[in-house]
Amino acid sequence: MKDLVYVTGNKFKLFTAKKYFEPYGINIISKDIECIEIQADTIEEVATFSSKYACDKLSCPVLKNDSGLVIPALKGFPSAYTHYADDTIGEDGILKLMDGIQDRYAYFLECLAYTEPGKDTKVFFSKTEGSIDIKKSGEYGWSWDRIFIPKGEKVPLANFNDDERAEFWSKEGYKELAEYLSNKN
Repeated sequence: MKDLVYVTGNKFKLFTAKKYFEPYGINIISKDIECIEIQADTIEEVATFSSKYACDKLSCPVLKNDSGLVIPALKGFPSAYTHYADDTIGEDGILKLMDGIQDRYAYFLECLAYTEPGKDTKVFFSKTEGSIDIKKSGEYGWSWDRIFIPKGEKVPLANFNDDERAEFWSKEGYKELAEYLSNKN
């Protein structure tokens, strides 16, 4: 089994990575290091910078992940500022910004940035589509789970337990990265 260093302290991200990479013979090793997180306008820029930084610091190939909620009707906000928006205006602020807006389409974009020493970072994307509800509901999950309705459903993610909620997330980026790593060898 090939090892892959995943720079994260997030147990859910680690669980997800192990679930998707182990069937490809890729063993995930978690490293929780301080990474500089730049302020940038895109999630991809943040993930790419962090991955390169971690690779340089650890001197080995690494995976770094960044994700964000994107609401096209709000000109893409919060996107790369998702964590900041969660800490400042939260779900109530997003609902207030969305008040009176008919187009409630939204998606989570997850950028998986893989960097090897001396090489350009490769980024793989997972996009989970849905919409923003008009009110908060549910008891599971955290943050945006109380207002984000996955495509094809009628209620927000927070109305589904952990196992059910995990099934709504796009796996495309994980699959593409796992196949990329498998084909490299």
